[in-house]
Amino acid sequence: MVGMTGNTIRAVSPALTCWLLSLPLLVLFWLGLEAQGGLALGLKSLLFPSYEEVDQLLLHYAWWPRLSIALLAGGGLALAGVLMQQVLRNPLASPTTLGVASGANLALMAATLLAPGLLDIGREWVALAGGGLAMGLVFMLAWRRGLAPIVVVLAGLVVNLYLGALATALLLFNHEALSGLLIWGAGSLAQSGWDGVATLWPRLAIGTVVAWFLLRPMAVLELDDASAKSLGVSLKYLRFAGMGLAVFITASVVSVVGVIGFIGLAAPNIVRMAGARRLYQRLLWGTLLGAVLLATTDLLLQSFTGVLPTLIPTGAVTGALGAPLMMWLIPRLKLQGDRAPQPAAVLVNRHPAPGRLAVRLAIGLLLAIGLGLLLGQGVNGWYWLSPDNWSVMQWRMPRVVAAAASGLMLAVAGTLLQRLSANPMASPEVLGISGGCAIALILGIFLLPAPTSGMLVGIGTLGAFATLLVLVMLNRRSGFVPERLLLTGVAVTALFDAVRSVMLAGGDPRGQQVIAWLAGSTYYVDLTSALAVGTLAALLTLCTLSLTRWLDILPLGASTTQALGIALNRARLLLLLVVALLTACATLVVGPLSFIGLLAPHMARLLGLSRARQHLLGAALVGMLLMVLADWVGRQIIFPYEIPAGLVASLIGGAYFMWGLRRL
Repeated sequence: MVGMTGNTIRAVSPALTCWLLSLPLLVLFWLGLEAQGGLALGLKSLLFPSYEEVDQLLLHYAWWPRLSIALLAGGGLALAGVLMQQVLRNPLASPTTLGVASGANLALMAATLLAPGLLDIGREWVALAGGGLAMGLVFMLAWRRGLAPIVVVLAGLVVNLYLGALATALLLFNHEALSGLLIWGAGSLAQSGWDGVATLWPRLAIGTVVAWFLLRPMAVLELDDASAKSLGVSLKYLRFAGMGLAVFITASVVSVVGVIGFIGLAAPNIVRMAGARRLYQRLLWGTLLGAVLLATTDLLLQSFTGVLPTLIPTGAVTGALGAPLMMWLIPRLKLQGDRAPQPAAVLVNRHPAPGRLAVRLAIGLLLAIGLGLLLGQGVNGWYWLSPDNWSVMQWRMPRVVAAAASGLMLAVAGTLLQRLSANPMASPEVLGISGGCAIALILGIFLLPAPTSGMLVGIGTLGAFATLLVLVMLNRRSGFVPERLLLTGVAVTALFDAVRSVMLAGGDPRGQQVIAWLAGSTYYVDLTSALAVGTLAALLTLCTLSLTRWLDILPLGASTTQALGIALNRARLLLLLVVALLTACATLVVGPLSFIGLLAPHMARLLGLSRARQHLLGAALVGMLLMVLADWVGRQIIFPYEIPAGLVASLIGGAYFMWGLRRL
């Protein structure tokens, strides 16, 4: 009897959760139809519209198709999320966290620019190719580690950031051609007929039928690999089938409505927490809940259409609403993944002569600075600039100084985070600190009448520090488990993407300036600003060097730290404040897309610099070297045009880190 009661509770609880969360949808549905003339007129316009009545035509060709596409897209993304989580045994898996949606979006952007004829074949096939390639890249990076949850999520984060950098590059150089894709790419559900519904529903129907056919075989994936193989199941082909189906469903949705964030991550986890333990329960209730969540969000957004000054894409709103929801869910998720490798396991091979290595890095940095200042291209080709040619040097010097200063600050911030959390995967970019800083800066640019550089630095610091506080509050009780830290970073990054999408989709002329800043260009930095940033970077780095004793002891654990007389909370708070200020200043110069905060400390560790002071100095030199080279390469590679330094650094750094992740 007890067992039956438990099963009944588990069966009813997801249904009750879906019903309770459907109540706002029903209320908004009723209010929406009442505003259009009532339920009777709404049903008449759906089934037998009068082509002489404008209100009925609007309902038939706009309101009803939009509601239908919201239900279909939400259900499809949730279904894809359930499949991904089942295949990978990973509650963090979803179309957005694994890069599938970003890959599909980038493929559609590239096809629009380079091969528009491919879109005539079918947008969903182009999106499928992009999403499949992104998913294949994630699999390739994580396969050697047995698709461990922490490695899969890290690979997905890196691929997401990398594809986002590529999309930003396309948008930066083809803003006019792709301006129409800004709203669509942010997840627009606006419809002008039933074409989108007619395109999407057959594909989702096929996907749903195939998913139910795979239900029993995929239930075996809840067992460990040895038990599943003993039943005669081919795990390789089963995983391939499950992931292929999830990618197909995601690509079908993205090709019609663009990128919708967080539905595929939130809905499956909510029904899992509500008691849906078995796969068929999660498929059923997760799909229904995904449809309810997206439709509710869209109807709520439509009710504010007359109040809001600009058109806001629904996909951006789902990200903005889903991020706090996932932050609430993070402490309640039961994650069973591999812990990140501890520094003691990573820093085994110490360099025999760290001082000599630092000198070599410093010489390399000086050579890179000389290259950035003296070698360039002109109308007559390559040439060496005379050092006393101030007419050209006054433009090059600020850029080199700003690039070096930003690389220094990001590298130091990344090193502090990695040693503070004992997690070599931590960085301002991956943990969402750069994204939180960027949210504050974008809001400051758009909302303040004439923000000064000092005001923006203060606003960015507050944004970065607020993000750090969120990270600490959500992960303190769990002991900063890497999975939870990374998922918090995913949530903050999604919130940043949502704010960016809303700002860019509004048609404000400042949008192009924001795009250029997000790409990390040093073009607009003058000499005064560069010297101020450089001085601030040097002072903050010197202050950080005085805290190296803390950085050597903090990774040993709270009990050891307190036993050695260090006030743990005060030390962490001070270090987090320094990280926030470093991140804000660097983000203001080169944008939030750079991988330097992740790459420079990692390379310093690989070079054998293990002690805190050595690690900081080595990462600082590597960070400056990489950013100066990135700025120079960006100025020369497609001369007379240029690629921003932050974008070059993210493309090079992301490729290197994916290579390094593949070798873990």
